[in-house]
Amino acid sequence: MIMLFGNRGATAEPLKVGQAAPDFNLPDQNGKSHKLSDYYGKWLVLYFYVKDNTPGCTKQACKFRDDFHELRNLGAEIVGISVDGSASHANFAKKYSLPFPLLADSKGKTARRYDSIWSIIGMAKRNTYLIDPEGRIARIYLSASASRNSIEIIEDLKKMKNS
Repeated sequence: MIMLFGNRGATAEPLKVGQAAPDFNLPDQNGKSHKLSDYYGKWLVLYFYVKDNTPGCTKQACKFRDDFHELRNLGAEIVGISVDGSASHANFAKKYSLPFPLLADSKGKTARRYDSIWSIIGMAKRNTYLIDPEGRIARIYLSASASRNSIEIIEDLKKMKNS
């Protein structure tokens, strides 16, 4: 059976707010491994993107770069994930001065666990997950806006911290 829209399996339920975020262990642009537990105690912006150096993905990454300090001041770390390799990520991060890790999910396993892969073409979908300090999904941004994603997250973090 061919699945046009990838997920974690034919019978898997979609990820929901409040559930534990799926674990991952992936190398970044410098070869350093990152796993979900590295971010316990902090908010985590885990954003999936299609491909390094494409117009929408570059816009989204640069918006996260531009809002990096504000997100950090709100207690959040930022991590990007695509199926590109570490070398491609290193070039992309250097070219645009990205101050956060870009993880290489070359086989798409993590993207699959986060319902964020187009199985037919093997590329990640532009989905973002805001994960709380206990490792639970706090917000899901499906088909996230490249230009507004970081702003939406900042607004949501401010609301959650004030409630």
